[in-house]
Amino acid sequence: MWLTYSVLAAVSFGLRGILYHYTSQKPLNRNLLLFGTFTMGAIISIACALVYSSHWTAGALVGIQMGLFSFGANASMFKGFAVGKASLVAILTALPSVVVVLAAFALWNERLHAMQLIAFAIIVGGILLVRYSNDISLRNLQGAQWGLLAMLLFAANDLSGKWSTILEAELFPTLSYMFFTGASCFGIWWLRDRQRERAKLRQERVAAAVGRKAEAVAVIAATNENKDTGWSPKRTFLVGLAVGITNVVGMMFIVTAFDIGKAGLVSAVTALNVLIVLLYTRLVVKEVFSRPELAGIMLAFAGIVLMRLFGA
Repeated sequence: MWLTYSVLAAVSFGLRGILYHYTSQKPLNRNLLLFGTFTMGAIISIACALVYSSHWTAGALVGIQMGLFSFGANASMFKGFAVGKASLVAILTALPSVVVVLAAFALWNERLHAMQLIAFAIIVGGILLVRYSNDISLRNLQGAQWGLLAMLLFAANDLSGKWSTILEAELFPTLSYMFFTGASCFGIWWLRDRQRERAKLRQERVAAAVGRKAEAVAVIAATNENKDTGWSPKRTFLVGLAVGITNVVGMMFIVTAFDIGKAGLVSAVTALNVLIVLLYTRLVVKEVFSRPELAGIMLAFAGIVLMRLFGA
């Protein structure tokens, strides 16, 4: 049953990835979008906790840790994309399941038998092929530090989810803490960015008024023009709320899978959400699959079949 929940989590996170891909092409504030995403997660989780009369035990406080790890992982990933090679960062962020397998063995003595290990290796290999780029070399490792940090934080988030199930914390209180923490972090970051933008705009206006910067007027005009053509804060936040539905559903499935399955295997299967995004880019964006991507897709599905046959 854990495999079914893991696949459902992969589908949910794949839909989230499609929405992230779509919004990345739009003129919006990423921190505000994620603030909306985590806010919706908090709203749904708290509502479910109240409806099902969940118990808010101390174990559920692990959700705060999950929220901090999720915030740090997303921030590191976006920073890596901004300053380095997207292909390298994408590969590193595809590897948390490897860290999860090793950490789960060290922390909880979770062992994989031979066929599980083979299936795990095939799935991870398929994901790496999908994410592979021929232009990566030892001389071309920009953003590697941010990608590595994102990988470790994503793995820590998965391990925290597994830990919450070991502590027998109920699902909805744990997710409530997680999403509230993440929403708070992204909300504070967005407010900080907005204050900086306003301060910069005020400085430019003062400079233009006293004639210290002749080009300041043009800068202000360009800023106002971009503001008019960009998404409004209200629209960005509302879209973030919509994205949050896929995110919270995915978290419900993955934490449930962690409760009944091995952490490394669940993490590896859930990482297949990249295939959902890839199918979207092929069918909607009309991108052509490369040979490594096709091979990776076939390997990943072969790994799922093996996991289904020998995952018990």
